[in-house]
Amino acid sequence: NPSDILIASQRPYGSRAVLKFSQYTGASPAAGRWTPGTLTNQITTKYMEPRLLIVTDPRTDHQSIKEAAYASIPVIALCDTDSPLENVDVAIPANNKGKESIALLYWLLAREVLYLRGTISRSQAWDVMVDSFFWRDPEELMQQEEMDQGWGNDWTAKPEQRENWDGGAQGGGNWD
Repeated sequence: NPSDILIASQRPYGSRAVLKFSQYTGASPAAGRWTPGTLTNQITTKYMEPRLLIVTDPRTDHQSIKEAAYASIPVIALCDTDSPLENVDVAIPANNKGKESIALLYWLLAREVLYLRGTISRSQAWDVMVDSFFWRDPEELMQQEEMDQGWGNDWTAKPEQRENWDGGAQGGGNWD
C-alpha cells in the first residue's frame, strides 16, 4: 500500500523531490520541519503509522529516525560518507548534500517503484523529466520571471549618451 510509506526531508533541497516522489508513487510526504511525536504520540493530529520511513539525510532527519526506532518502523536513508547509521536499516550511498543529486535519487526511486508496480514499462522511457524534482530557490524563480517578462536589464542594448564632462571646471573656477 503506497500510503504506508512515509518519506521525510528537513533539508530544503529535498523538499520538492519528496513532494514529487509522493505525487508519483502515492507515498505520504513530510517535507520541511518534522513535528515531534508524529510517529509516537497518538494524541496529535499528525499522528501516522507508516510501515516504512524514507529519509533524505540521517543527520538532519535524526528526530524522525529516532521515532521510527521507538515504533519499530524500518528506515531507508540516503547516506553520505559522514552520515550516522544508528537505527538506519538500509543505507543508500549517495551525495545527499546537492540539490541535483537529491532530485536525481528521488527521480530514480520513483521510476523504479513505478516499474516494480507495473505502472510503466521498462521498454519505454519515463516521460517525467528529472528537472521537475529539482529544488528551486524562490528568489531565483522571481529573477527568471522578471527576465522572461522583459523587466530585467537588457545587456545587449547600447549605453545611452551622457554629457561630456571633459571641458574642465564649470562656473569659471580653477581646480589647480
